[in-house]
This record gives sequence, structure tokens and C-alpha cells, in this order.
Amino acid sequence: MTTTPTSRTPVSPSLIATLPGHYYTDPEVFRREQERIFESLWLCAVRSADLDKPGAFRTVQVGRESVVITRNRAGELRAFLNVCRHRGARLCTEQAGEVRRTLQCPYHAWTYDLDGTLIAAPNLIKMPDIDRVEYGLIKVALREWLGYAWVCLADEPPSFEDTVMHAAVERLGDAAAIEHYGTERLALGRRVTYDVRANWKLIVENFMECYHCATIHPELTEVLPEFADGYAAQYYVGHGAEFGADIEGFTVDGSPGFGRLPEVTAEQDRRYYAITVKPTVFVNLVPDHVILHRMFPLAEDRTVVECDWLYAPEVVARGADVSKSVELFHRVNVQDFEACERTQPAMSSRAYRRGGVLVPNEHHIGIFHDWLLDRLGGDRA
Repeated sequence: MTTTPTSRTPVSPSLIATLPGHYYTDPEVFRREQERIFESLWLCAVRSADLDKPGAFRTVQVGRESVVITRNRAGELRAFLNVCRHRGARLCTEQAGEVRRTLQCPYHAWTYDLDGTLIAAPNLIKMPDIDRVEYGLIKVALREWLGYAWVCLADEPPSFEDTVMHAAVERLGDAAAIEHYGTERLALGRRVTYDVRANWKLIVENFMECYHCATIHPELTEVLPEFADGYAAQYYVGHGAEFGADIEGFTVDGSPGFGRLPEVTAEQDRRYYAITVKPTVFVNLVPDHVILHRMFPLAEDRTVVECDWLYAPEVVARGADVSKSVELFHRVNVQDFEACERTQPAMSSRAYRRGGVLVPNEHHIGIFHDWLLDRLGGDRA
């Protein structure tokens, strides 16, 4: 890998350097990210309610590993590496499904209960020395927050409170602020999956700034006029972007949405808050719903993003038309992801060999770059 040293020193009083281009294209950089970020930190895997009964399962890609998440007979979520302990076959080959009582390898029929213990295999009775717990599935750490299951592959996971939950405090300035939205009690109104041909960091950087908003987000800046000035909601701790004076709801045409969620405060009403939970989650808070993005980086130039729109249960139960609120952020997503895909090819250009620059209202992205370099154990070379 060819390296080109750069520096955090401003290239001018107003500009600071970005990461060099190869951080977005080099397979070796992506491998280090898989090892030191995606396989070492907490990642948001599935919505807990998607696993609505014992035996329901979903598989997700976490770094280089496939992880299966299931609900056991006691109703608790469990996560395991999706690998049979016999000869390494993929245990669950479908993205989602349901089993009655056990997980069985389709190769040699080694069978595990929903807590991961080996309970059956051909001729197992003739092998009484086998420790069925020792040869059970490899467990993966799991925590639930905001109605989602978060998993961590590390042998000793970092503090969930100090990393994941702290992101909300860091952004909103108040530990209780995000709880007012009752995200874990909301219902799924819509889910859209986007296959983005761009590096995951380009998507994070895009979400963290609004310097581009006036250029590519006409619908969003109509609803949130201050975004047209280029200052993202995440630029200020505790700040939420205010709806325009004539805007009635967070919808594609500014028309009314739904009633304010019960515990959302008057100070939070008619405001939009955005939170980045590093490395791969975006949380968007508006008075009547929550939008949550989960990223699954699959290659140095490919990222799958799953986006959920969450509403009060009664809104979903009565079949209310959520299309106008969905359409607003769906357009934002499409506009953002197209911009990232336009940027990705230039990351390998000689013009971007030493990287680009950040203007003052993007300087907070530099903090993300510093965090990344610290995780990778290197400098900007």
C-alpha cells in the first residue's frame, strides 16, 4: 500500500485536510476496519420486534462474520456466530426465518437449542465425552436499546453505556432527551433497504454535515430552512433544527403528520435532531416519528443501508398513510447516496491522493477522522 503522509495542520486558516483517498478504496484499509471497528465495537443488528416469537431468527453480516440472532423459549434474544461447530458449515442460510425449537446444521445435522447448546447429532450418544456446552455455538454479546438488538464480536466488549448510549448524550446534551421519543415502544411503519456503491465513511461524513443541503436537498431545506445555510443539526450540542414557519409536519410537502409522541417535550416539538452512533448508525428524531439507519459495510466500495421509519403503535395499527413522511427522508436518502456514489470513483484519482479539505462548518467531521485513525492505530498515511 502506497502511503502519503498528511497532517491535521490546517492547509489554510479556514480549511483542514480530510483523509487521503486510499482510505476509501484500499482493501487493506477495509480489512483493518473490519477487524478493529466492525468486529470490535457495538453494531446495531436487528429490530427486536422483527423476532416476535421463540425460534424466529435473522442473520446479519458483522465485519467478516455472519451472526444469527434468535429468540429463545423464554423470550430472550440470543446471538451466535452463524457457524456449525462440527465442520464449519453455515448454520442458517436464509436472511430471516423461523424454527420450531432448534437450529440444525443442514450439512451433518448437528442440532443446537435456542441458547446455543449442542443437543443432538448423528451418533452423539456414542461420544459421551463431548461437552455439549463447550461444543455449542459461539456466543456473541448482545444488548437491547431503542428497540434494537446491538451485537459486539469482541471477547471483551467496550462499555455499551460509554460508547453507544453516550453518543446520544454527546449529541443532545441530556441523557434523558432521547428517552422522550420512546423508540423501543414504536412500531415499524416502513423499511427501505439501499445498496450503495460507496465506502461507508463517505455516507457517515455526508450525514454529519449539511454544507451540501442547499444544493441537493430542496425538500429538506423547505421543511428545515436553517439547513440551507449549511449548518447541520449535529454541529451544535443540544441543537435541533427548527421547522419552517409555514411547515406543519416533517413531510415531503410540509403537510401535517401525526400527533406528537406522548413524552416529547414542548422544547423538542417542531424540531429535528440527528445523532451519529459510531460506527454505523444514524438516529433521526422528529416530534411524531423516528427514523433509524443501520449500515452494513460489505466492501471498500459497497454499503447496504437499512432504514426504518417508526411511528406510534396506534398510527401503524389503524393503517394510517405514512407515505408523505416516508417520502421526505427517502428522497433525502436517495439524494445523499447518489452523491456518495458520485464521489466514490474520485477517491482513487490522483487528484484526491492527498485527500480533500473541510470548510469550517464541516470541521466536526475531522473529529470523526481522528476517531477512525485512533481505532486503526495509525496516522493519515
